[in-house]
This record gives sequence, structure tokens and C-alpha cells, in this order.
Amino acid sequence: MLSLVLPKGSLERATLDLFDAADLTVRRSSDRDYHASIDDPRIDTVRFLRPQEIPSYLERGLFDLGITGRDWIEETEADVVSLGELQYSKATSSPVRVVLAVPVAAPWRSAADLPEGVRISTEFPSLTRRFLEARGVKAMVIPSYGATEAKVPDIVDAIVDLTETGSSLRKNGLRILETLLTSYTELIAAAQAFADPAKRAAMEDIGLLLRGAIQARGHVLLKLNVPADKLAAVTDMLPALSSPTITALAQPDMNAVETVVPKRGVNTLIPALKAAGGQDILEIPISKIVD
Repeated sequence: MLSLVLPKGSLERATLDLFDAADLTVRRSSDRDYHASIDDPRIDTVRFLRPQEIPSYLERGLFDLGITGRDWIEETEADVVSLGELQYSKATSSPVRVVLAVPVAAPWRSAADLPEGVRISTEFPSLTRRFLEARGVKAMVIPSYGATEAKVPDIVDAIVDLTETGSSLRKNGLRILETLLTSYTELIAAAQAFADPAKRAAMEDIGLLLRGAIQARGHVLLKLNVPADKLAAVTDMLPALSSPTITALAQPDMNAVETVVPKRGVNTLIPALKAAGGQDILEIPISKIVD
């Protein structure tokens, strides 16, 4: 039913891991293969392409559904339908930023301080020009095809580049002057395909599975038995994703408690629950949370 295009490159491994967690495992003959498949009746074909290209291809209707960054949607100004953010990136669950960076010793404190004719290298020339024009800056915007940070200061005066943590910029003697865009990965659709009710339903199903896999990351299911007279004390300690499920057991004055909690901190939570009266405590990994 759906033709799907996934990002090749730095986001590739994280995307494959996400689809695997969502029970949509992507299969291909090798890591270099640009064609793949998913054993799901809603997905007919899978292709891998550079994320820069994906918005334009969806706008033209060459694919139905795809994953790319908000940065490339803005850069290409492609007319596509967003099915929402997928909050993951190549290293963390945090968004990436498109930033204007200058040498540490540069006197400029904002984009408005940049002198006329300033040379700026970037993989986002369209986005950069629109940002600078809105601030009245007349610059020479030079398209970059990789190693953008290495071009300062002998080739250009500043750069506009992606950063997730900012550490690489600092290592190269650069500081962030301004943020042009904060970008999460997005699930996007071709407008014509989205208008088809059957395809739209399939797209929403895929989005639900992917978001459920993302939400489950960093969470576990806790199951424990609690005496009735200890129940209030134990449940008050639970940092639950939602209200815990409490079931009376056949054993008199005993309850079973189930709840989803953040994985971080569970190493101190379990001993505390035990001390408060919890018994038979189980920690169970989860793959998806679907609200």
C-alpha cells in the first residue's frame, strides 16, 4: 500500500533501531543496499535516500511516506504533510539545532552585528539566506558539501551548521551566535497520498507504532505485591507514567500493583519499595507505550 523512504547516513542506524523496536523491522541484503522491505501489509516498498532529498521527493509524489528532519523540510520549502515529530536523533533523544557559529575571538554578539559581505559557509543556503535577510544582513552565502567547520577562518568568516551538543563546534574554536532552527526528526507524507483514506489510516498506524516505541524508551514495567496496610505508602512512592493498576489478590489483604516508571532511578526505587513493604518485585522491559 505505502511506499516508504528512510534516511541514509548519520540518522540511518537510529532509524533502523526505532523501526525494529516498533515491530517494523527493516530487512535488506546489506548496509549498502538502497532497497529494503518490511514484513507488514501496509508497506509495499522501502528505499533509503539522503535526508536532504526526501522532502522534495515526497512533494513530487514519488513516495507516500518518509522520515527526515525539520531542517531539511525548511531548507527545501517542500509542501508535505507532517504526521508529527519523532523525538530521536543520531546520538540522543534531543533535537538538533541549526546554528550560526563564529570564531571564539570574533567581536560579533548577534547576527545583526555581522558586517556586510561576511562569508558564511553552510549546507543550508536557502534557510540561511532567509534568516539573514530577515535581519538585514547582506552576506555571501557559500554552499558547503561537508567539513563545514574546517572552513573557518581561512575560507569563510562564519558557518551555519547542525549541532546536537555543540561539542564539535567548541573543539574547532567556534561559538554559537544564534540558533536558526530547532529540528526534530519528523514523519512526513505526500499530500496526495495523505488524501487517500486507506493510505492515511495506514500512515497513522505506522506513526502510532513509532511514537509508542519512542515513548517506551527509558521506561520499565514494575510489578509487585503489597500488603493492604502498606499500599498507600508504596503507591505514593511510584513516579508512575499513569495511575498504577491495583488488583486485589486471593491472598487476604494483599494487592498486586503494576505501573510504568522511568528506568533512570529504578536502582534506588526498588530498594525503597522493598523497605516500604513491597514484595516479589519484578522489573520488566517494555518495547512500546501506546496511549
